[in-house]
Amino acid sequence: MAPISDATAEQMRASVAAYGATLILPPKATWETSVAQWMGSHWDVLIDLWSAEEGRTDLVLDARVQLVGEDPLVTVHAIYVP
Repeated sequence: MAPISDATAEQMRASVAAYGATLILPPKATWETSVAQWMGSHWDVLIDLWSAEEGRTDLVLDARVQLVGEDPLVTVHAIYVP
């Protein structure tokens, strides 16, 4: 995973705090509703996030996934409600 900047980390914390939910590890079923698009050199992904209070939330994790050699590199961009 690529390092996350302090500004990006703060934006994500603020988004989750404003939403008012306790995030939990998503179940495998999240891949049925999350989306990924091949961009020619990487995947752009929006992964549905889950909370203890409501299950699947309106929040998504926005990230890029690319191969560096044979290893995947995940770069997280934001957490938000689309």
